[in-house]
Amino acid sequence: MPGPRNLSDFRGQRREVQEGGRTVITEPGRIIIRDPGGQEYVRHNEMDRFQYGARDIQTQVVGGETRTVVIRPDGSQIITVIGRDGELLRRIRRDDRGREIIIIDNSYRDPRAIGGFYVDLPPPVVRMPYNRYIVDSEEASPDVIYETMMAPPVDRIQRRYTLDEIRYSPNVRQLMPSIDVNTINFATGSWEIPPDQAAKLQAIADGLNRAIQANPREVFLIEGHTDAVGSDTDNLSLSDRRAESAATLLTQQFGVPAENLTSQGYGKQYLKEQTDGPSAINRRVTVRNITPLLNGGQAALPPPPPGVAPPR
Repeated sequence: MPGPRNLSDFRGQRREVQEGGRTVITEPGRIIIRDPGGQEYVRHNEMDRFQYGARDIQTQVVGGETRTVVIRPDGSQIITVIGRDGELLRRIRRDDRGREIIIIDNSYRDPRAIGGFYVDLPPPVVRMPYNRYIVDSEEASPDVIYETMMAPPVDRIQRRYTLDEIRYSPNVRQLMPSIDVNTINFATGSWEIPPDQAAKLQAIADGLNRAIQANPREVFLIEGHTDAVGSDTDNLSLSDRRAESAATLLTQQFGVPAENLTSQGYGKQYLKEQTDGPSAINRRVTVRNITPLLNGGQAALPPPPPGVAPPR
């Protein structure tokens, strides 16, 4: 069995280049980009999570788009379409009878959107108690966790947002309530979730499965956050890997469909406790429903009944 994975194993494998004024740092499994203003963000390929337990995986490139089909033992398929620039265009679940559910459709572009993926919105106006806007999973009942996962936006959603706009625009994400999980104790520099810590995700998994069973189109963002100790690059990589570990565990141990989850690390950018020192409160995973952001605030449509083709 391999030993614990640790960030120190990757530092020596990082490569840094300059591209068009940006600094691009590559390491195994991650690309970290630092823009001219010093802001950093991290990207990774989520396909590894979808391949768990797959019977077959097929990939083809058509017209510059990469289409990957993960075929599961029950005959269902998860279809992921990636554009020329590496951006996710569509994620579709097709059952064994050929019925399709579109989970994410990023092919839509709002005509008011300006290039890039950062959306400059004012902070949302929150008219609900703080402890119901940002819920502490350790103190919340299963019903409160589920209600938070299914809660409506706290403020008006102006349009549909792409997944990258949601990932990299904090005031867009903050339109949705969230659940903080800061009870998982990761070893320093590691993203492995020890077996004795895994049970702490049970209530989150139950809420996710309940929500997805009610509507298979729901999409949840698993966010990773660190405290302020260490470099920006280390913390971005570490938080992104921890978020992915949580998403992977939710699927492999608790049966949450991988395609209904996406993950992103934010390092020390959004501290909950304003301190430069070690902080367990800041070392957390956050879960939020981003479905209303993807569909512009419209109610998510239920799956079509048997024998009825979904809308295209």
